[in-house]
Amino acid sequence: MENREELLQHYRQTREALLAAIDGMSDALLCETAPGEWSVKDQLAHIAVWDDIRADEVIRISAGHASAWRMTSEQDEVHNVMAHDLRRGLSIDQVRWELATSRQRLLDAIASATERALDASLYGESGLRSSHEAIHIPWITRWRAEKGV
Repeated sequence: MENREELLQHYRQTREALLAAIDGMSDALLCETAPGEWSVKDQLAHIAVWDDIRADEVIRISAGHASAWRMTSEQDEVHNVMAHDLRRGLSIDQVRWELATSRQRLLDAIASATERALDASLYGESGLRSSHEAIHIPWITRWRAEKGV
């Protein structure tokens, strides 16, 4: 069983680390795509998608329902590609809004979650506690270094 306050703190700290990693980057740099890779903007949109899914899962499981996001690795990959394709055209302003709004939805869902919803074993691919941002931060840091920012 997750501790609600520790979980909320975890999500606040991981977001602070992500925002620190992009602090000072221009919109143009955030949107620049390396050959064969996602832009920083694409990665931020991707993180927002998973925050939305995770928030929905907390609400769903609080209501007594089962996870709707139990998927195979192949399904996860297909979902990520599809979500990337659908959000690629969003403006950087909208991606910033998506990132902030999805995280707030997640924090609100956790803050009002039932005890049942704090049971991590009930979650599918999205998981209850995620270090998703920590996966993306090293890429962003490397990208910044390559660009001299």
